[in-house]
Amino acid sequence: MLKIFQRLWQVNWAEQWQYRANLIMYLLYWLVSPIIYLSVWTSIAASKGSVNGLTVNDFTTYYMTLLIVDQITSNIVIHTFAYKVQDGSLSGELVRPIHPMLTNALVNNIAFKVLTIMGFIPVWTILYFLFKPDFSSVTWTGILLAIPAMIMGFLVGFLLSAAITALAFWTTRVYSIHEFYYALMLLFSGQFVPLILMPKLIQDIAQFLPFQLLIYYPVQLILGNLSSAQIVQGYVAGLIWLAISIVLFNWVWRNGVKQYSAVGA
Repeated sequence: MLKIFQRLWQVNWAEQWQYRANLIMYLLYWLVSPIIYLSVWTSIAASKGSVNGLTVNDFTTYYMTLLIVDQITSNIVIHTFAYKVQDGSLSGELVRPIHPMLTNALVNNIAFKVLTIMGFIPVWTILYFLFKPDFSSVTWTGILLAIPAMIMGFLVGFLLSAAITALAFWTTRVYSIHEFYYALMLLFSGQFVPLILMPKLIQDIAQFLPFQLLIYYPVQLILGNLSSAQIVQGYVAGLIWLAISIVLFNWVWRNGVKQYSAVGA
């Protein structure tokens, strides 16, 4: 199995280098919104002194950290797999002795992620010198705690997106369904605005949803804003949602493949 993943990595890594312009477009797509949020909220905080206790530096460190976390936990499986179901090109992958989604699609996402991070580093460095954030609250303990949390967040996000993508076995409207899912993620993950600034009802609902595991929880871990109880609660919630995501994806995939038909299949 290790050799299979090694070979898939070589193929997908080489493939990603062939689409550098596409990669730049995706990178800009991921950067624009957080940078806009960063500029808007720091401007508001600068004019008012603070927003509900959050200073300019709080917003700066939050969104600068969010940019890093989002690069690690996000995925593009909907864009790289759904069309295979819809145009029938998945047929060739289904006859192979490996799971198309959990091997090739997963490695493709990781290869894409590594390459975008390479392009992201100089952009983040420029933003650092422009906004001059004070990361004095960041500790190695927080970073080490955040690493497995980000991996867990990526897996949860990947599996949930994969489950939605697998709905393409039944409908051609899978992209609109995923856009609705993405809108929920923006609201409940803390990407649009830190959850602490959201209404109490939204914060309470977010506690029971997986979206904060992708953004808000790892960011707060890195910034050292969580108590020991909140850290444990976040990890427990992450493990529960990881289990739910695995079961959900397996169910959707298993039943979806039974529905699959394509020209020549």
